[in-house]
Amino acid sequence: MQSSLPNGKIVSMDDTIDHTLDTVGQRLKHLRLRRDITLTELATETGISTSTLSRLEAGHRRPTLEQLLPLARYYGVTLDSLVGAPRTADPRVDLRPIACNDGSVIIPLTHRPGGIQAYKFVLPTGDDDAVPDLRSHEGYDWAYVLNGTLRLVLGEHDLLLKAGEAAEFDTRTPHWFGATSAGPVEYLSLIGRQGERAHVRATTRSHD
Repeated sequence: MQSSLPNGKIVSMDDTIDHTLDTVGQRLKHLRLRRDITLTELATETGISTSTLSRLEAGHRRPTLEQLLPLARYYGVTLDSLVGAPRTADPRVDLRPIACNDGSVIIPLTHRPGGIQAYKFVLPTGDDDAVPDLRSHEGYDWAYVLNGTLRLVLGEHDLLLKAGEAAEFDTRTPHWFGATSAGPVEYLSLIGRQGERAHVRATTRSHD
């Protein structure tokens, strides 16, 4: 299959795929450095050899689907984000993961004006001694843990939610979400407009 660029140049689908795969290494290295882990540690987590990971990041080896899947799972991102698939034409329905300064990833699951919004949060391994930064705002929040252990500080209560457990609360109560030293955590969250401002926009950063 071929497509024509505005300048009239014909680009084949193979050329597009080649270009996409050639840029994966830079993204893999950026994700690893943001997590502050070594190639050896990443190899242990994914089952991919250190030498293979090094060659993938350097662009000396093309990634296969069998390699991309565990990497995407570990970093908490989608495959299209990992390979840099084109965004949709309408930015209002672009549901790409959002990278945060603290190493967490927020994945929008819905995008519509007003009303309840759904997100998937992926939080990196936490520090059990960290001092929670509690926030409060109008609305309600519903959280459901998919994997790992979610620490929820809700007012005077310090709760640990396991996979399959959920919490619903009035967000006027000061609250904070975090992972534990046991490992990363993934959870779903249904939040309103106030919660979106408090938990999504305030923690994200723009991509260069």
